[in-house]
Amino acid sequence: MTTVLILILLAVLLAFGMPLFFALAVASASYFYFAGIDLALLAQRMTAAVDSFLILAIPFFYLAGELMNACRLTDRIVDMSKAFVGHIHGGLGQVNILASMLFSGMSGSATADTTALGSVLIPAMKKEGYPAPFSAAVTVASAMVGPIIPPSVALVIYGALANVSIGRLLLAGIIPGFVIIGSQMVFTYFYARAKGFPRYQRATLPEMARATRRGAAALLFPVIIVGGILSGVFTPTEAAAVAVAYGLVLSVFVFRNVSAREIWDVFQSVSLGSVRILVIIAVASAFSWIMVREQVPQVIATGLATVSDNGLIVLFIIIAMLLVVGLFMVASSAEIVLTPILVPVVVQFGIDPVHFGVLMVFTLIIGGGTPPVGVLLFIAQDIAQISFGQMVRAMIPFYIPLFVAVALLALFPQLTLFLPDAHRQTPPRRNDLPGVRATPAGKAGDRDPARLAGRAGPRLPDGRLHAHRDHRRPGGRSRRRRRRPDHAVRLRGLFPHRAGRHRAQAGDLHGGAGGHDRQLPRS
Repeated sequence: MTTVLILILLAVLLAFGMPLFFALAVASASYFYFAGIDLALLAQRMTAAVDSFLILAIPFFYLAGELMNACRLTDRIVDMSKAFVGHIHGGLGQVNILASMLFSGMSGSATADTTALGSVLIPAMKKEGYPAPFSAAVTVASAMVGPIIPPSVALVIYGALANVSIGRLLLAGIIPGFVIIGSQMVFTYFYARAKGFPRYQRATLPEMARATRRGAAALLFPVIIVGGILSGVFTPTEAAAVAVAYGLVLSVFVFRNVSAREIWDVFQSVSLGSVRILVIIAVASAFSWIMVREQVPQVIATGLATVSDNGLIVLFIIIAMLLVVGLFMVASSAEIVLTPILVPVVVQFGIDPVHFGVLMVFTLIIGGGTPPVGVLLFIAQDIAQISFGQMVRAMIPFYIPLFVAVALLALFPQLTLFLPDAHRQTPPRRNDLPGVRATPAGKAGDRDPARLAGRAGPRLPDGRLHAHRDHRRPGGRSRRRRRRPDHAVRLRGLFPHRAGRHRAQAGDLHGGAGGHDRQLPRS
């Protein structure tokens, strides 16, 4: 009963417009008070949630995206996209979609994509003869790939709340990003061909090369992050820090188009934005502890099991629920509230939490392009200078490729899990194996997998591995088990005390009683 009242209280506070942080804090504190739990535990849960090395990836990725935006790379990205896809039916619409994918590799945010690219491409498309509603709609739809392709702040938040590997999540977003962009480009091709929209002439190879050189800085940004994580050079948090360093180098030393005042403004904006995110994560952790304590995920799982025990059907039910939630809540707020509740549920039905994380983030971000709380719609409407009704009507056809992409990702989890699983199954390098010294190739025994693993010794004549372990020192030097010779017979007459001592040691080694039946005198 207490849990129901707390959930009702949270819904009422959010309905009256209270900020998510205060609504979660009031609901959590009320539960602790009425349940008779010391409020010190509430502070402990909140502190432990943000006292994490992985959480540092959030402000670092946020800062890296803002620095790259300050470099004013939008024009370079648009020119490169125009050189490669401007000749396809749809023209600037195709350029808009490809530019969104490239820009999302820097910002990781749908809002930033809509603002930065919309301010450049929507006026350009209107000038080229494209309808203003279509220009705004294709900008909003293509910007939804922003939180999927790494670096993605939304996936980092999900990983922190769901206790899922952030590295696997970032890798899992790459192929779905191409699926989302591909579905929109195919739709735009047929839609523009039916409407007779203009397109550009095919660019020559020198023009493509020139555009690629100008946009290489933007292309290297996601390559550094993903390549570093794949190769094991750094962790996701370290990758975020490297991305910040890369953004600073570009803005200060390469392009030199960002002043010290602008960099200070970027740091100030990122600091305030990071604080807003982190405090929400802190209170959301306490709220998730309440949900787990009251077994809310188990109750939801039991209710879904009465509908169907098929994991795929349950997944589509949850996706439909997320689409409805996205209509009335901002994607980031809904993600923070629902992740601790839904992840245990999907795990019970055998759904991989990495696969579900990508689906959840993408499904909720679609809500950013749907009324009545569609933030992306208001941004694009303002740039295109059209009414909200025109904006919504122009978006209706673009929901088709978005829903197709959701269905493909739900039906084929391999699209999401291929890269994370391939990276996890990559065998370690030989020098990374414990207790193995790097030796020149070609020596006998170097290619024996059992020896490399340090778990087996020499082989028997029939090819089977010997039962006892291979004794190796940490430095790689072999430590042979040597039997001390028994000198008792040869040296009894010369050194009786030493002979007895050797016999005692030999008896201990071979399982005899030579060292236990008699007490040897010392001379």
